[in-house]
Amino acid sequence: MKIFATELKGKTVMTEDGEILGVLADLIMDTRTGRIGTLLVSPAASVETRLYKTDTEGRLILPFQGMQAIKDVVVVNA
Repeated sequence: MKIFATELKGKTVMTEDGEILGVLADLIMDTRTGRIGTLLVSPAASVETRLYKTDTEGRLILPFQGMQAIKDVVVVNA
């Protein structure tokens, strides 16, 4: 299945256990390989951000390899 990155931005990101992590803010791509490496997620108020790696803007940094499904929400292994 192919999907545009712009279609992913703004989608809710949750763990496979159903915990809502936040909203997908951006993707980081490796320009050498063309592969997506990282998801940047604006955290939900209920998320304990100290449990996750974050960027300077406080967004969660999640590995793209952990992404399992994309439908109405993005499901990740977190």
